[in-house]
Amino acid sequence: MSDSAHSRIKPPALRSGDTVGIVAPGSNIRPDLLQAGCRELQRLGYKTFYLDSIFDHDLYFSGSVKRRVGELQEMFEREEVRAIICARGGYGCNYLLEELDLSKIQRHPKIFIGYSDVTTLLTWFADAGRMITFHGPMVTKDFAADGGVHLPSWQSATSGRDAWELVFKSDSGVQPLVPGDARGTLYGGCLSMLVASLATPYEIQTRDTILFLEDVCAKPFQIDRMLMQLKLAGKFEGVRGLIFGEMLDCIQPGGQAYPLTEVIQRVVGDLGVPIAYGVRSGHVSRDNITLPIGVNVALTVTADNVNLKVLESATRPAAAPASSAKS
Repeated sequence: MSDSAHSRIKPPALRSGDTVGIVAPGSNIRPDLLQAGCRELQRLGYKTFYLDSIFDHDLYFSGSVKRRVGELQEMFEREEVRAIICARGGYGCNYLLEELDLSKIQRHPKIFIGYSDVTTLLTWFADAGRMITFHGPMVTKDFAADGGVHLPSWQSATSGRDAWELVFKSDSGVQPLVPGDARGTLYGGCLSMLVASLATPYEIQTRDTILFLEDVCAKPFQIDRMLMQLKLAGKFEGVRGLIFGEMLDCIQPGGQAYPLTEVIQRVVGDLGVPIAYGVRSGHVSRDNITLPIGVNVALTVTADNVNLKVLESATRPAAAPASSAKS
C-alpha cells in the first residue's frame, strides 16, 4: 500500500437529492429500523432505494448468498443509485468474497459505506479493487438512532471536500497514548474482521498505513490476543500510526483493575509510531464518524490533543443527475 492514494478509484461525490441504495450483505434486518433510518436519510435530503428481497431470512443471514451478491452488484450497476449504504453488519460478508465480480464493481465506482462485518468488503475493495471505501454509519444502526451520525465527517467525506480534519481535544474522550506525527494511507476497520482475513486470499495489506482498529464487546484479553496475532503475522511492520476506536463495551464482566489502554500499550506501545485511542467510528455510543479508507492522511498525537487531517478528497466531482429510482 506504499503507492499513492491518487492511483485509487474514487467514486463520484454524493449530493442533496441523490439516491442512496441500501443493501444487507450480512445479517438479517428489522423492517422498523430500516424505515427509521430511511426517514433520517430523507430528512438529510437524499432519496432511498432498496430491493424488497432485503427482508429475506436464511438462518441469521439476510437471505441466500446468491441474493446478497445479486443485490450488491445490482446497486453498483444501477445508474440512478449514487451511493450504497449497508443496513447493518452482523455476519456473512465473507460468503460474498468468492462470488462477487470485482471487475464489474470497479467499472461502476460508488460510495460504499459500512462497518463491523462489512470491514471484510471495505478492505477487499480497497486492496484488490484499488477503490476508496468508507468506514461509517449504517442505516438500521446509526441513521435510525438520534444523534447516531457525525454529520461533519459524513458531509466532508462524501461531498468531495479536498482537505478536512478531525480535531480531538482533551474533553473529546479521545486519548493520546503515544505522541508523534505520521503520514500514511488511512485503512482498517473492525479488529475481529481484520484478524479473520489472515492466511486467506483476502488478507489485509497494512504497510504504510495509518491503521484504524475498533471492536465491540470483546474482553481485554481477546483484544490482546488479536493484536498479538496481527503483530506475529507481521501486520504492524511498516504501519506508520495507530488509531483505536471507542472500543465499546470491551470490558471484563465483573470488573477489572486495569484500563484497556494499558493492554493496548503493552502490545503495540513499542512500535515507535503515534497511537491514539477513542475515535468514534464503527461500533460507537453516538456520533459515528465517517472515515474514508484509502486516502492520504496525517496523524498528530500530542500530550493533550489528537488531530487527524485528511489530505485529499475521497470522491471526485459528480456527473449530472440521472433519473430517480423508486423509493
